[in-house]
Amino acid sequence: MIELAVYSTDGKEVESLSIDEKVLGETVRYALLKQAIVMYHANKRVGTAATKSRGMVAGSTRKLFRQKGTGNARVGSSRTCKRVGGGVCFAKVARDFGKDMPKKQRRLARDSAVLAKLMSKKVVVVSRFEMAQPKTKEFAGILSNLGIARSCLVTTGDLDQAVYKSARNLQKVAVMPVNELNAGDICNHDKMLFTKEALMTFISREQSN
Repeated sequence: MIELAVYSTDGKEVESLSIDEKVLGETVRYALLKQAIVMYHANKRVGTAATKSRGMVAGSTRKLFRQKGTGNARVGSSRTCKRVGGGVCFAKVARDFGKDMPKKQRRLARDSAVLAKLMSKKVVVVSRFEMAQPKTKEFAGILSNLGIARSCLVTTGDLDQAVYKSARNLQKVAVMPVNELNAGDICNHDKMLFTKEALMTFISREQSN
């Protein structure tokens, strides 16, 4: 069992929770986690880079000068890749770098990512956020009270607009509803900050699966 303290927004411990590792697969599946992270980064790539090959460059196809007798090295047309303004050798073409994984594997990878954070004591649980309106300075103070100084993934039960708008101007801080969690975003941040509601929702869903 993994023991987790639940804090108030002031940084004071108010209660504790026990998480059974078996709910999250008991062990971290590193191979599956690596595959999910590779997919995450691949799907973020924009494959729009494209260059012109010699067949795409406008210009004459005439041989610049005869093959022999000039003393120069033999050469083809002005569109060859060896000349300024010519085409590019092995020209790049627009392509899709996207990868995919079965839904069950994505879910297992996500559970392994959360379990890895729990085992390395990089999960913080807050009882709830009491923010009536967006206040970036107030939210930064809450993170400071909870001892979070580096990158953090804030997980809420539902999309909380006040929390989202408060955190979006903070560097390396992201807010995500619990139903959108994925291994890539989890591993891309140093710590995870759960609301108690979000954590209980996440654990109950895993038990039902």
